[in-house]
Amino acid sequence: MSDADLLDRLRRGDHTAFDAIFRQWYEPVVRSANRVLHDPGVAEELAQDIFLELWRRREVLAPDSSVAGYLLQAVRNRALNHLRHLQVQKKSAVYVEALSEPAEPADAEVHAAELQAAIHEAIEALPPRTREVFLMSRERNLRYGEIAELLGVSVKAVEANMSRALRQLRERLAPFLPRADD
Repeated sequence: MSDADLLDRLRRGDHTAFDAIFRQWYEPVVRSANRVLHDPGVAEELAQDIFLELWRRREVLAPDSSVAGYLLQAVRNRALNHLRHLQVQKKSAVYVEALSEPAEPADAEVHAAELQAAIHEAIEALPPRTREVFLMSRERNLRYGEIAELLGVSVKAVEANMSRALRQLRERLAPFLPRADD
């Protein structure tokens, strides 16, 4: 029986024609899907979906269409759609995971309070002149030139004290800072 005859009988709802098409094309469709997906289980599921869709759409198939053309185009489209779906899932997994983790406001508040206390202690532990330069810069928003003028020191001395302050604060607050490998 020719492809045209099979297609004509399929369009009229002939189960025997569908069975003949299924037996002839199932394995090639699975192999074609597996070449793209590299997952035999998913390839078989796609093939089954394609044949189910062929049966559902049998009445609207063009009389001059080819069974092979329809099936191979369908498997290509389904396989590529499946790969796109996997990419979307992979990209959104991070967001889904973050949303599914229960937020602990109490933990966040405790962490913020601990961090604030650690910052205060770290600033208090700075040498007096270094602490003074740091606070003038960060709390009073003075520029290095203004600090130097108020303290009667050079701008280089202010820079050196700020550098020392920032280094010591980074060291003392390291447990609160994100690590590079996170």
